[in-house]
Amino acid sequence: MQPTATVLVYSDDANTREQVRLAAGRRPAADVPPVEFIECATLPAVLKRLDEGGVDVCVLDGETVPAGGMGVCRQIKDEIFHCPPVLLLIGRPQDAWLATWSRAEAAVTLPVEPVEFARTLAALLRGRLAVDA
Repeated sequence: MQPTATVLVYSDDANTREQVRLAAGRRPAADVPPVEFIECATLPAVLKRLDEGGVDVCVLDGETVPAGGMGVCRQIKDEIFHCPPVLLLIGRPQDAWLATWSRAEAAVTLPVEPVEFARTLAALLRGRLAVDA
């Protein structure tokens, strides 16, 4: 098992980024490595960090302005070679179809529910780390 997993969190709201960190904790599940968070508040910061590589999962806030997480997800799926899986934070359960349009691998609603979020993040990490192995 690798020593840590890197999770990029994109939101213009510091409280949302904090919710994600607190919900995931240091390790979202016993069978995945501890997580290290990279926080980004702007689209250019996300693209720069993804170009550098080493990101295992992206958590994107669909409510971020001006570049919402859904559009960012679709963009990175087109532009980033071996794009990491994306967990999209959506405002309403009815927005799940937009998460599908954006090509996100998973979606959870805001505010973040810790058990659901940790379970979903751990599943994405398992899949990503199995592919990288």
